[in-house]
Amino acid sequence: MVLLLATGCSSDNEESENRLLARVNNKTLYLADMDGMFPPGTVPEDSALIIDAFTQRWIREAVLLDEAERNIPSDLNIDKLVRDYRASLIKHNYEKILVEELLDSTIAETELQEFYEKNKEQYQLETPIVRCYFLKVPLPVPRQNELRRMWNSKDPDQLKDLVAYCSQFAVAHLLEDSTWYDVEDIAAELPPGTLTANNIDSKREFTQQDDKFQYFFRLFELKNRKDIAPLSYIEDQARKVILHKRKLELLEDTRETMLEREMRRNNVEIYNY
Repeated sequence: MVLLLATGCSSDNEESENRLLARVNNKTLYLADMDGMFPPGTVPEDSALIIDAFTQRWIREAVLLDEAERNIPSDLNIDKLVRDYRASLIKHNYEKILVEELLDSTIAETELQEFYEKNKEQYQLETPIVRCYFLKVPLPVPRQNELRRMWNSKDPDQLKDLVAYCSQFAVAHLLEDSTWYDVEDIAAELPPGTLTANNIDSKREFTQQDDKFQYFFRLFELKNRKDIAPLSYIEDQARKVILHKRKLELLEDTRETMLEREMRRNNVEIYNY
């Protein structure tokens, strides 16, 4: 049986926190159960909406739980499941504390390079990547002659000026020649079909415009699909793998240390069976 009471929330706090909001058989929901769900300054109308929405969700969950409780398999040991889940939560929380306190997250460049050399065959590219310069400037192009001069210059100071220009006027710009970018990400900023995985090798440098933007592109290096990804491109992923392995080793070593300690204290006994 489901009983749903009319809901609402008055600004003068006339309704008690013990107000019953809903009941599903022997399960009940009180207004007090929603403590902390109302942001400061919530007006009565919004409070009523929050209460109504939460109550409707609660009823559906309670009905499902009630039905599940009536259909518990005879061989299902709920107490054991609860004990196991509690133990898992406690262990997980303690392992998290151990990792936060003991894990050394510093990864030397030599370790990173060694990892890459041993595992780089696993990092084949699924899509092409490039090192390039790319600009997307709205029309009419501000200081167009100056922009072209900076774009074509080999002077490092001109590159700094170009970066400053793009920070002010461009809607998108890539001017780090050591950084690798997905071709698809750059293609998304260009008119459809301008740059694709199939034509990029033949479009090493171009300038073009449509009715809204002028585009500048210069290719420095291309890595095609199934090529080995450069270390700089997968560095973040590699660091996560190294740290995860280090974390597992730390936890395993800690378990062994704890076991040896408890065995020395005669707190561990193994019985024959």
